[in-house]
Amino acid sequence: MDETKKGFMQNIGDLSFKKIDETNFEFSIVVLEKFLNTGGIAHGGFIATIADTGMGNAAHIAAGNKRCVTINLDIKFISAGKLNEKLTGKVKVSKKTRTLVFISSEIYGSEKIVATCAGIWKIL
Repeated sequence: MDETKKGFMQNIGDLSFKKIDETNFEFSIVVLEKFLNTGGIAHGGFIATIADTGMGNAAHIAAGNKRCVTINLDIKFISAGKLNEKLTGKVKVSKKTRTLVFISSEIYGSEKIVATCAGIWKIL
């Protein structure tokens, strides 16, 4: 189920998501003014939201289209996302068990890494 345009994500807007192969996925979005913090860079909560959604969609597909929920999400903020910059998340499903999906992601801006992420999703 593509959650990139439903529920809470309607507040975010145009997050695109695509499957590259069985274990690799990609998501992207442009940083709009409404996603900036008071320092004028992409808000950490925005970065966390797109990471959770992009990685969660990958978990859903890896789990055979079963519903999944985030049980752990670790984010390291490396550099800033800037206004009008396209952010692209490269997602890798590392391991899938009967009940869990382990995923990592790197989010890139223009020629730089913005954040690295790792998480675990529970298959419901």
